[in-house]
Amino acid sequence: MQKKSDNSFYLPSMLLKDRYINPFTDFGFKKIFGSEVNKDLLIAFLNTLLPAEAGIVADLSFLPNEQVGRSEYDRRAIFDLYCENEKGEKFIVEMQRAKQNYFKDRSIFYATFPIQQQAQSGSWNFCLKAVYMVGILDFVFDEDKVDNNVVHHEVKLIDRSTGAVFYDKLTFIYLELPKFTKTIDELSTDFDKWCFLLRHLPELTNRPDRLQEKVFLKVFELAEIARYSSVEAEAYEESLKIYRDLKNVVDTAYDEGKADGKAEGKAEGIQQKALDVAKRLEDAGFDIETISNCTGLSFAVVEGL
Repeated sequence: MQKKSDNSFYLPSMLLKDRYINPFTDFGFKKIFGSEVNKDLLIAFLNTLLPAEAGIVADLSFLPNEQVGRSEYDRRAIFDLYCENEKGEKFIVEMQRAKQNYFKDRSIFYATFPIQQQAQSGSWNFCLKAVYMVGILDFVFDEDKVDNNVVHHEVKLIDRSTGAVFYDKLTFIYLELPKFTKTIDELSTDFDKWCFLLRHLPELTNRPDRLQEKVFLKVFELAEIARYSSVEAEAYEESLKIYRDLKNVVDTAYDEGKADGKAEGKAEGIQQKALDVAKRLEDAGFDIETISNCTGLSFAVVEGL
């Protein structure tokens, strides 16, 4: 930060280029969706994603985002956001900023925590509350690249012989936002508007006519960098730097690793690229959990670098 003689502060020059924050940064995501006072935004967003049978979320309570297994030997999980609605149903919301080899596996693992936490001692009929895992993705799953039309994926356990839903209380929702290509003039639903805003917020210089509803105007107010104190602006700048470094390093290495692995006909190319990325992230000061989540490597491998 540069300090002026009157004890006020200049915003970093890099930030002055953007009017609004990037919601894929940790700072931006938590600023918009992660506070009790602004939980109406998260409620509005979730209500555009949930299946009709889930009903409408009227209220949410934030729960601790760090979850520990049932014994000292179990793995832990750190969610971006973890919430409970008025019916006791649980919502895990993850903003995935860079490709990860095993993000679907991680989603399944994360969903086990709110399921196990419902266990009751003594006689219990095993009736569970619904669990929703929401992944907001800044990338496209490799297996979905051939289909650019599906942005919103809703995944449940089904009976393959009948196509019927086998269990309706466990739902995985993924948004592949790079696939969302509608222009501002093509936005017709609240879902469209949320997708557009999440993908294009940092590029906007004004508040488009199509986004004048109260909920979106509140997002614009929270996201406007000029409103931030020098401390908030600096925190955002650091969060943006981490987002860019992480995304560039991981996405590039992931693509190169996939290419190398295909050329060699082996998995070693991908594994070696993951190790190379992990070492670079470690040198850049990223923690073990972040490195593991982004590369798909185990904690033990990362710790041994």
